[in-house]
Amino acid sequence: MKVTICGGGQTGHLYAVLFKQRPGITVSVLTGSPELARGWAQGSGDWQATAADGQTVGARPDYAGTDPGEALRDTDMVIVTQPAQARPALMRRIRAHLPADRPVYLGAIPGSCGFDWLAENAVDGHGNVVIWGMKDVPHTAFGLVPGRMVRMGGSKSQLFAALHRRESAAARAALSGMLARLFDAPVTMLNDFLEITLTPGNALMHPAVLYGLIGPDAPWQDKPFDEPVCWWSDCPRASAELLEVCDAENQAIRDAATARLGTDLSSVKPLRQELIEAYGGQIEDGRTMYSLLRTNRAYAGIEAPLVPNPDGAGLVIDRESRAFHEDIAFGQALLVTMAARLNVGIPAITKIYQWACRYHGGLADVMPDYVPAAWPEAA
Repeated sequence: MKVTICGGGQTGHLYAVLFKQRPGITVSVLTGSPELARGWAQGSGDWQATAADGQTVGARPDYAGTDPGEALRDTDMVIVTQPAQARPALMRRIRAHLPADRPVYLGAIPGSCGFDWLAENAVDGHGNVVIWGMKDVPHTAFGLVPGRMVRMGGSKSQLFAALHRRESAAARAALSGMLARLFDAPVTMLNDFLEITLTPGNALMHPAVLYGLIGPDAPWQDKPFDEPVCWWSDCPRASAELLEVCDAENQAIRDAATARLGTDLSSVKPLRQELIEAYGGQIEDGRTMYSLLRTNRAYAGIEAPLVPNPDGAGLVIDRESRAFHEDIAFGQALLVTMAARLNVGIPAITKIYQWACRYHGGLADVMPDYVPAAWPEAA
């Protein structure tokens, strides 16, 4: 089975290494980095992944380059690991190169930000393309040195995937088998892609922490950081409490979608429950959102995106980070769009979204344009 990974970043690098440990798997990596492509072409050696216990595994992808035709040649599965803001351009780039002589399973890890709707628009007319997504990343990944190594954080004990509503039962069974070849953790197939779209994750988590760090009346409002801070082990209590409010609003969107569409979305659980079920014994204290985030060993050491302060000493939040361009400009924007379509009030999410757009100053001020015009009327 040939798997093409789109994106040579942290997640793409990690899965290129891990998939090559599996028997019978060919791995191709489509990257936008000429430097990464040159390194692979020059035989720069194995890509490595180091686990929390220090154990390192390595492998060399069968291809890593910028040519979509070569990367996608005879592929069976395409996994998009690029952030949401890069996916529309990626879909346009790969569309003409998808094989037409076989089923091609086009998915995203994670499948957040309405990937099913985006992919449907992108591959219109390609009836052999099966659209799917995974609810979350099976492992966290950080500390990337491109083309050389990445650090692997905690792993999920169970994985969840879903297909676009248009896909058949046969495609569902085939995807389940393909994913079982790639991952050790059991994979449960969900009934509706909305179960992925509404799963609480980065679109709630990162913006809430940002607001608690640098938003109105926050400790670092208009003030640089003296040293690096971690997203989770340094998470302020105010951020955790705001996150709980945002999570309740996400549940309200879920309930409204369930009522309107008659779809069972009961798998979209409150965030704290999701995290406890996902990370289990890696969480030392799961009594509150605050204690959970600060004591989850799977999250330990993951730093917030900081860069040198251009106006003086210290560090400031990186405005180019995925927290803004993916989690807010796509993830939160999509929730705001869906809530408006469903007539659900989400004041906390909306407050953070509007603040973040003002703070950043350069985010696109248009909502995702790939949400079906008839949604949620179209069941």
